[in-house]
Amino acid sequence: MKHVAPEIQKNVSEFIIQGFSDTPNVQIPIFILFLVIYIFIVIGNLIIFLTIMLSSDLHTPMYKFLQNLSIIDISFSSDILPALLRILITKQNKISFFGCMTQLYLYTSLAGNEFCLLTVMAYDRYIAICDPLHYINRMNKKNCDWLISTSYFFGFVTPAGHVILISKLSYCNSHLIDHFFCDVIPLLKLSCSDTFNVEILTYVIGTLLSFNSFLLTLISYIYIISTILKIQSTHGRQKAFSTCASHLTCVIILYMTLICLYMKPTTSYSLDRDKFFSLLYIVLVPLLNPLIYTLKNKEFLIAFNKLMQT
Repeated sequence: MKHVAPEIQKNVSEFIIQGFSDTPNVQIPIFILFLVIYIFIVIGNLIIFLTIMLSSDLHTPMYKFLQNLSIIDISFSSDILPALLRILITKQNKISFFGCMTQLYLYTSLAGNEFCLLTVMAYDRYIAICDPLHYINRMNKKNCDWLISTSYFFGFVTPAGHVILISKLSYCNSHLIDHFFCDVIPLLKLSCSDTFNVEILTYVIGTLLSFNSFLLTLISYIYIISTILKIQSTHGRQKAFSTCASHLTCVIILYMTLICLYMKPTTSYSLDRDKFFSLLYIVLVPLLNPLIYTLKNKEFLIAFNKLMQT
């Protein structure tokens, strides 16, 4: 907790994003690397979205959830990477106060959307494997639409109060954000206000959204793995596990990076380490989703090849 400054100045009109200016010699290679990654993320997730939309064979709950996940991944990376690419190539690293708060809100809300949707996808796999006879009734169109809408609602509403509180803080000591985008912890470190309430809210949101999503996903997979181990044939076990292995991989990567980033007090903030985990979270998850969910998915590849031949 910080002491309140004797004189609280009016909020700043803009911030300066530090980015990777401490390594100027490698900024062009970093720009090229991130540009290639961003193009791959957009194209890969667009292929998923369009293939599922145009192929009637993929109009099932699992692929409907995957289609929405691809939208979230494109939006999530587009919130951070284009601005970072602009900073790297133009050296124009100023961002308006409103732009910073908007970037922060989109970042936190889209992350919340991904948490909720991955939890819904775990529930979908749970019913498909543990209760297959009732799958059609329990995962009908109405229920799927409700689950998706609820995920978006919690994702976009939950961070609103958090971002409003951060926007009310005073930044009178420095306007330099020592990060490559407007993130929660760098802004809290920068503020000269008392950030205790915001930190408490960070942990509350982390518990309610992140931990509960993780807990529900974990419970789903405990039942899933227990059911798979009871299958007699080796082929049956492999087929059942292959339907959820890709989702489980993405969940593990997502939660491990987020726990390392945010589930700790701001006093233990480490610039280099947290930049690294932020890059993992922003780049790796949207980058891997197209690969993980499609390359070993025969059903998707068959549908994609059919579309390419028409």
